[in-house]
Amino acid sequence: MRTLMITVGTLIFAVGVAAGGRWQAPLRAQGFTVIMDCGASSAPQVRTTLYFGLARPKGSVSELEWQIFLRDEVTKRFPDGLTVWEAQGQWRTPAGSIDHEQSKVLLLVHPDTPTARQSVHAVIEAYRKTFEQQSVLWESARVCVAS
Repeated sequence: MRTLMITVGTLIFAVGVAAGGRWQAPLRAQGFTVIMDCGASSAPQVRTTLYFGLARPKGSVSELEWQIFLRDEVTKRFPDGLTVWEAQGQWRTPAGSIDHEQSKVLLLVHPDTPTARQSVHAVIEAYRKTFEQQSVLWESARVCVAS
């Protein structure tokens, strides 16, 4: 886990250095917008990371169930590629105790479009309903992608 955190931190730092000074943040009446200039050799995209807990009220999500979900719900919406890894998460329960849970982490890099955002929401809702989950942790960030 520590190696993963160091690797992720290094990648985030490298992206920040590569983009250094290229972020422009105009203020608008309705809020704050970030405009990203990725230069001629890369394109702006969104990196979305989803954290799926594997525990459910009666047992846990099996590897076969996860693979079927990945094939039927995620890959059909994001066929250009994705990355998945296993993780051990923890969270505070409503009662205040710390609970531990095996998880799957899904990393997607996609255009910042209404269709992609709708697809992310659809994946989250499908997982919640299929595996009786209260929530799926979701984080997104703008990134520059070179091919």
